[in-house]
Amino acid sequence: MAYFEEIEIGATMEVGSHTFTEPEIIAFAEEYDPQYFHVDPVKAKDGLFGGLVASGFHVGSIWMKLTIAYRDRAAKNQSSDDQQPSGVSPGFLDMRWPIPVRPGDTITFTNTIAEKIDLKSRPNLGIMRSRNVGINQHGEAVFSFTGQALIARRTPFTPNQD
Repeated sequence: MAYFEEIEIGATMEVGSHTFTEPEIIAFAEEYDPQYFHVDPVKAKDGLFGGLVASGFHVGSIWMKLTIAYRDRAAKNQSSDDQQPSGVSPGFLDMRWPIPVRPGDTITFTNTIAEKIDLKSRPNLGIMRSRNVGINQHGEAVFSFTGQALIARRTPFTPNQD
């Protein structure tokens, strides 16, 4: 990953796509989110969503897996001088699942740099905020949130002295 100063606001990356299958939706939910509409296709037909749907946390976990793979691929193309530890998150903002993800849906995840915040308290780091979106095969947003990551700076931040 680039240093804080080199990150361009508005830059967009497609981090990857994933097709959700019924067995994987059920397996994830049995382990981590065992609500009937995630684990029981028969019972789910009469439920709120009219069928089996993926857990939002499953969708988020796939986003994370694809994002890490994207970062790993990008790191292979950087010199060792440009690689630095980063990506530790102080938390996400505005996480939403506006449309359910169903078996057979293919979700493509993108990340757009939205904002950079200087840190007076930690001058060797900055916060990068990015808008992350998952779009299904119909062009509908099914997942979104604002991510935050602590990013190393090449040179420490110095507040302007007025």
